[in-house]
Amino acid sequence: MQNNLDIFAVVVEQESLNKASRVLNLSQPALSRKIMHLEEEMGVALFERRGKRLELTRAGRICYDYALRMREMTAEFETRLRPFISPEMPSSITIGASLTTLQSSLPEIISLFNKDHPQTDIQAITGKTHEIVELVRENKADFGLVASVIDHPRLECYPLFDDHLSLVLPAGHPYLSRTDLTMKDLHQLPMILFSKGTWYRVLMDELFEQHDAYPNVKMEIDSFEAILRLGSVLGCATLLPASYLERTLGGGSSEMKAIQLPELLAAIRTTSLILNTEGSVQTAVHAFVARAQEFYRAEGNRRVDGQK
Repeated sequence: MQNNLDIFAVVVEQESLNKASRVLNLSQPALSRKIMHLEEEMGVALFERRGKRLELTRAGRICYDYALRMREMTAEFETRLRPFISPEMPSSITIGASLTTLQSSLPEIISLFNKDHPQTDIQAITGKTHEIVELVRENKADFGLVASVIDHPRLECYPLFDDHLSLVLPAGHPYLSRTDLTMKDLHQLPMILFSKGTWYRVLMDELFEQHDAYPNVKMEIDSFEAILRLGSVLGCATLLPASYLERTLGGGSSEMKAIQLPELLAAIRTTSLILNTEGSVQTAVHAFVARAQEFYRAEGNRRVDGQK
């Protein structure tokens, strides 16, 4: 019936069996038989024949409306199914990003994605790491970007790169002239830190407790950019991811300077992409994950070579 409904809709739109037969590449007698068969199958007359003209009956108008809805539903069904049976990237994709990766890694990931798939509409959902894990687990995000290695039976975790925190000091700070700084020197140091509840803040608090160093926290903010600006204005130190600082301070900043502490260099955290193993993840998404891993491996080698 579905095929005959499609044919019926073309006849209605062409307003003549003769024109419709040319569009459908059918002989006019064959087309007439298909319309008659549809009428017999449905038990109603779809057209009133007035000489060479065809006019829809009331039942025909109902049938045509239904045929249009079926045509739209079929097109939508085929569009939504296509990414799962071919390597093409879907027209829209959702990335879940934790608050910290949103500022440090997501712009780079989106840039890399756009280079390969410029026609794909990218949507981003942000949240804390455990919230991103839930979004991916519930298939509300096609993949997630988190500053952690996730061990979950329903998720695949693809490590991208290792990262660590760096001490950032405002220009003119007395610590900039020292080469023997350790975590203990941060005790009572005026600092602006990232908001509580995020991975980076958890790591900071663990390091402070481990080394018995408790800074004088002036502000807690969830924006790396704002932390840098306020640190410069207020003369406060901060701790920020090295991957973020490489892009923002890599060219040299006269206002804020990054310092590496041995304890921070040892506290490595891995940024990863996560996928749902039980979700209907497109082949192209897997291909992009592999592309991202390859990109960051090359970036890691470049950084190592640059340090030699």
